[in-house]
Order: sequence, then structure tokens, then C-alpha cells
Amino acid sequence: MNYRDTRDLIEDTDGVAMIEFAFIAPVLLVMILGGLELTNFALSYMRVNQIAMTVADNAGRIPTSVDEANIYEVFAGADVLGEDLDFEANGRVVLSSLQDNKGNGVNKGQMIHWQRCWGDLTIAPAYGREGKGRSDNSLNTGMGQGSNKITAAQNTAVMFVEVTYDYQPLVGPNWMAARRIRHESAFNVRGRQNQDIGNAQGLAVNACT
Repeated sequence: MNYRDTRDLIEDTDGVAMIEFAFIAPVLLVMILGGLELTNFALSYMRVNQIAMTVADNAGRIPTSVDEANIYEVFAGADVLGEDLDFEANGRVVLSSLQDNKGNGVNKGQMIHWQRCWGDLTIAPAYGREGKGRSDNSLNTGMGQGSNKITAAQNTAVMFVEVTYDYQPLVGPNWMAARRIRHESAFNVRGRQNQDIGNAQGLAVNACT
């Protein structure tokens, strides 16, 4: 190879763009997929929050008295909101009726009068199960994280909702470590005098097993 051939070879830029793209393509792909994954996670986070607020709000709006049929309707709404997330298979909603236990002295406090759950995710209620605090002060500070505790006034109730969801990665199980999303919400009941729960139609109870 003579001098001219060597110079021509050095100055030949054919295919340089293709080589550069081959180097940058994996980086671009990672950035694009990462952006999609982060966006999907943010949307999932917002949707879980929406489910918590909607369940608590709808449960608080049930008039007169609560029946198991009402609970089915409330959870059906959660199912619609979480359909895109495949929430039923990967999430859990815990609906608790928080009330004053009408105790005296050291036994005075709050209680979980009744509690219902929906979703296949195996996770226990964070603040106890139905009946907790009924005859003691084990729930005297109420329900909620940290210092942000929720309590119910006498002769009424608060619908307290815990929603937990195991995030399902958009790209694949190995792309982003599974992250558990959790939200809580609470709404006072509106005008409902009877805080007990009935079952006029003999429906299966969505118990928190």
C-alpha cells in the first residue's frame, strides 16, 4: 500500500455515521425505555392514590346504613379504576369503619367496627383487623401514619382506606425492581346514623382473611 492509498483510507469517512449510531443506539434505547418506565410508574402511583380516595369517598356517601351489596359496588368502582394496572391480581384494598368505641376510663378509644378487603395481594391491614379496639384502648390514637392520625367523633364513623399495589414494570420484570405503592385515605360518613353493616341479600363477605 503506497502513500496515496494510505491517505485515501484515512480520509475515507464512508460508514462513520453508521458506526457512531451503533455506539449511541444502546444509550438512546436505555434512555427511551427508562423514560417510559418512569412515566408508567408515575401514572400507576397517581392511579393508586385515586383508588384510595374514591373508595373512601364512595363508602362515606352510602346513606342510611351499609349493606354488603354497597361494599360490592364500592369495590366495583375500584376495579374499574385499576383495570389498566391489573390491580385486582396485584393489589389490595382495605376498607375499615373507624368509630369511637364508647368505652370508659382506660378502655376509651377508637375501634375498627367492621372491615372489608378486595384484591388478591396477600397483605395484612396495617392497623389491625375488624374488632381491634372494641373493648380496650389499643387503637386510642386512631389510624394513620406517623403523627397524622385519624379519629372518629362519637356517633359517627370514618371510612379509612389502605390501598397497596405491587408495581408491574412496563418493559419487563428485570428492567426495574418491583416497587410497592401504598396510599391511605379517609372520609367522614355523610348523614348516616346507623354505622353497622348488614347483608340483606346473603352475599359472600369480602372479609380480610
